[in-house]
Amino acid sequence: MSSINFKGKNAVWNHHLSVPYQILEKDKNLSPKGNNENENLIIEADNLIALKSLLPKYQGQIKCIYIDPPYNIGNGGWTYNDKVNSPLIKEWLGRTVNKEDLTKHDKWLCMMTPRLKLLQELLISDGLIFISIDDNELHRLKQLMDEIFSEDNFISTLCVVTNPGGRDYGGIALTHEYVLVYRNSKESNPNEISKGEKYNFPYKDRLGGFEVRELRNRNIRFNINNRPNLFYPFFINPEVKDDNGFYSISLKKSETHFKEILPKKSQGIQTVWRWGKEKADKYLNVNLVGRIKNDGDFQIVEKYRKETKMIKSFLNDSEYVTERGTEALKEIFNGESIFDYPKSVALIKVLLEIGSDTDSIILDSFAGSGTTAQAVLELNKKDKGNRKFILVQLPEEIEKDKPAYKAGFRYIHEITRERVKRVIERDKLGVGFSYMRLGPKIDADSILSGSLPTYKEFAKYVYYLATGKTMDDEKSINEKDFFVGKIDGESVYLIYEKDKDRLKNLAITLDWADKINNKNNGKKIVYAPACFLDEEYLKKFNISFVSIPYNLFEKK
Repeated sequence: MSSINFKGKNAVWNHHLSVPYQILEKDKNLSPKGNNENENLIIEADNLIALKSLLPKYQGQIKCIYIDPPYNIGNGGWTYNDKVNSPLIKEWLGRTVNKEDLTKHDKWLCMMTPRLKLLQELLISDGLIFISIDDNELHRLKQLMDEIFSEDNFISTLCVVTNPGGRDYGGIALTHEYVLVYRNSKESNPNEISKGEKYNFPYKDRLGGFEVRELRNRNIRFNINNRPNLFYPFFINPEVKDDNGFYSISLKKSETHFKEILPKKSQGIQTVWRWGKEKADKYLNVNLVGRIKNDGDFQIVEKYRKETKMIKSFLNDSEYVTERGTEALKEIFNGESIFDYPKSVALIKVLLEIGSDTDSIILDSFAGSGTTAQAVLELNKKDKGNRKFILVQLPEEIEKDKPAYKAGFRYIHEITRERVKRVIERDKLGVGFSYMRLGPKIDADSILSGSLPTYKEFAKYVYYLATGKTMDDEKSINEKDFFVGKIDGESVYLIYEKDKDRLKNLAITLDWADKINNKNNGKKIVYAPACFLDEEYLKKFNISFVSIPYNLFEKK
């Protein structure tokens, strides 16, 4: 099994487990109404905490993840701030990582590890994750991903030409970056991509358009003794052809099919066909025909009808360069250059095309200027899809001499939200989103230590656990009856008081259950420290019991 060692690894390897859950609270004033407004999220937060807070609803639900983390080039672009309980790591807190920092790679790996662990938990079993990176951390990231996601789930390292002119890195003009691609399990592989709206097949028959591919295996030369099932003759009538100039073929010699065609030799070595005889027989004269090449030789070809193709590992389309990302952002912000090196929308769209379906949830936890959301919106517009986006962006301050600051933006997350809003308005999409901030911490350790939330705070989080949605109307909360609210016909109750001593004695009792059932005999989910009823009575009163605090975060 692949593994990587670095300073602080033991301290951070399970740090994601100790990160507290926090409520995600919606800011209605910053949340435009429209389609999918409760599913499209922009979260203003440290992404480590935000990812943990997404788990109750989204664990195993995200189809496609794209992230563009700090490249760690040593220009002071990020600061290590994870509050890990380790003397070594506490010394790192609040210090900007620069070129002279001898532990810069260790810090970067310590920052990435818990985030990648949570991302893996959020990813659906057949999901894909794409990570942009450059040479500074590529090989370390690859080793870390091999350990967390398994090297068996590595798919590819895409090479993307982002600057055709190149930047001077020690005498070599660097033109490219990378995108690491991993799956969460062997259930998933990338989708093929469209050949393009303007693509026209060169041939047509009664079944539709097609192009041709030679049946002979040109790439790998076999000894026919090793692959006898791929070596056999076709027979062709060279005097009869169809409107496209193709000849019918047979696997048996007859009066109408008499010329024998075998795979040609290459450099003296006998080649073979790509298909076995049984498959060839199945597709004779439907997807398998003969033709004459320009040199006069006969050739057996497959009619290839697919309108999609595999993405190539080398991406050098001019639409993928960083300059296109800058142009797209300037267009949205009226010519202002307000964000350095935004990714190309076209690049993210092609990654989403191979990594998501039309109804997928896409997550970007290093959202930057919001390119991923724009890519989701434009891809939905193109193929009538219903993809949803979740963006997370830390409220990082913008330097006062930057154009973005002069344009009225004080924090990067303000750019993220504004970009998404303007794209929706520009394209008249009728889409909404929820702008979220972190609420109070609700975790077992805090409860057990006495740092208790108010009833309303706890009730809002219980509602989130039960529904995966934030509570818009808090008026339903009735602390006297321990009532939280209704969800799809089910009533949610929380037996809780902000008193550590009383909390130890609270439980679902027969008297309370009977009293509540007289008011409401429907289905009830009851969160409580304990339950004094057996299964028979729980069933009688239509109660599903959820224990707190130990099972607090198990979504029911």
